[in-house]
Amino acid sequence: MFKNFITELKEFILRGSVLDMAVGIIIGAAFGKVIDSLVKDIIMPPIGLILGKVNFSNLYFQIYPRGVNYPSLETAQSAGAVTINYGTFINTIISFIIVSISIFMVIKAVNKLRASRQAKEVTATKECPFCCSIIPLNAKRCPNCTSELQ
Repeated sequence: MFKNFITELKEFILRGSVLDMAVGIIIGAAFGKVIDSLVKDIIMPPIGLILGKVNFSNLYFQIYPRGVNYPSLETAQSAGAVTINYGTFINTIISFIIVSISIFMVIKAVNKLRASRQAKEVTATKECPFCCSIIPLNAKRCPNCTSELQ
């Protein structure tokens, strides 16, 4: 029973779709890190500068303890303060929007390639003038009615 399980597991793992999925997940994780860096290190600093030298990753609302002001989010968290980190949330939303747009563009390009490939496949056939069946464009004889074609 255990040997059969191992055999089935190997077959499942070695299927092309599972390997493709694993590669996709790994690339997706790396892509996510690149997008996070793009947002935090490249996009948000100029936006913060335009909005009055605001560091979005340092924006937070302190819930507890009241009356104590910390100079940064990192200092507040290391002191054990309870905070709502809305600046980090803004960065995450912008990352999500960039990833969504990127995925949309990739899917749109793939769909365009599929459509052009299907169009080529459709034009690679013709209709037999004798039996009206669909046959390859270069056919000299219809495989269905055996009529000679021009």
